Amino acid sequence: MPDADALSHLTIPADLLPRDGRFGSGPSKVRREQVDALAAVGTTLLGTSHRQAPVRSLVGRVRAGLAALFDAPDGYEVVLGNGGSTTFWDVATLCLVQERAAHAQFGEFGAKFAAATTRAPFLAPSHVVSAPAGQVAVPEPVDGVDAYAWPHNETSTGVLAPVRRVPGSRDAGALMLVDGTSAAGGTTVDVSQTDVYYFAPQKSFASDGGLWLALASPAAVERAARLEGGDRWVPESLSFTTAVTNSRADQTLNTPAVATLVLLAEQIDWVLEQGGLAWAAQRTATSAGHLYSWAESRDWAAPFVTDPGLRSPVVGTVDLAPEVEASTVTAVLRRHGVVDIEPYRKLGRNQVRVGMYPAVEPDDVLALTACIDHVVEQLV
Repeated sequence: MPDADALSHLTIPADLLPRDGRFGSGPSKVRREQVDALAAVGTTLLGTSHRQAPVRSLVGRVRAGLAALFDAPDGYEVVLGNGGSTTFWDVATLCLVQERAAHAQFGEFGAKFAAATTRAPFLAPSHVVSAPAGQVAVPEPVDGVDAYAWPHNETSTGVLAPVRRVPGSRDAGALMLVDGTSAAGGTTVDVSQTDVYYFAPQKSFASDGGLWLALASPAAVERAARLEGGDRWVPESLSFTTAVTNSRADQTLNTPAVATLVLLAEQIDWVLEQGGLAWAAQRTATSAGHLYSWAESRDWAAPFVTDPGLRSPVVGTVDLAPEVEASTVTAVLRRHGVVDIEPYRKLGRNQVRVGMYPAVEPDDVLALTACIDHVVEQLV
């Protein structure tokens, strides 16, 4: 490896660099057109009441756009609330799990939701099936379980899981709660296989955080109303029923980040104009196909997820050989404006992690790999 002084002078030719060097797994790159749209409402919409028609119309635009994008089944509602997906785990624990939950965990985020329901003093200990990082676990039928939960895409590892109802769960009245945070809007999904498909806006929807959004079935809405109307105490800020009531009026309980809503609405409209979810899925698949084939063709790199059928199209993880220090590669790239491809901090692997959400140009993924090649050629 070159010494520190040599590394400080290592450069990447300008003609190799991507046009946009943002490849974060969250927040995602935000398109310039979204920022321009935000600036355009800077003196008319920003800084105005979220209870009045202009902002409520914006919320309605988001809700209608998501219903169209996901081809929401009859009776499903688009619900939004303050806080992100982490907040929604508490909402779901309080309002959607009746007695006991079952979880599939195969990374950081599935494990966090499982921990939340297990710690809840008013619920029985959760049933949890696990798989090592880089593999996938799926929920299995369990007697006495009334809610099954798992991530569609594990952002920490780059694994994509199937979304389908657990056999026999519908007859048992169990809900399917699927965390779509990094998958929603970037790959296809049949929402009818879920009762709550929830996500946040800062990944495939190229917005900022601070909101949770969900497509909720009538069964989920009824479950929450029944639990919250009974003996269970639920603070208003974590009430799913309160979120439903406010969403039907195109608003949130507390003041939302209006700028986040503007960026979100612009991204939803853009994806719909390009061809909807099928188009977005093809675009991310193109980026992912290049990243994984590039990694497989290098003797110093390999896709972390060994099963091609489980590899995420929106978050790609690539292991590097020990002699190629990922921290050095990412530091050189960051100095050139190519940022946020560091691995998930708790995974602790010598790897890069690449966000390939719809806002990311597939040609920029090509340029990213060319830049990594250039750096590695000078390091080994």
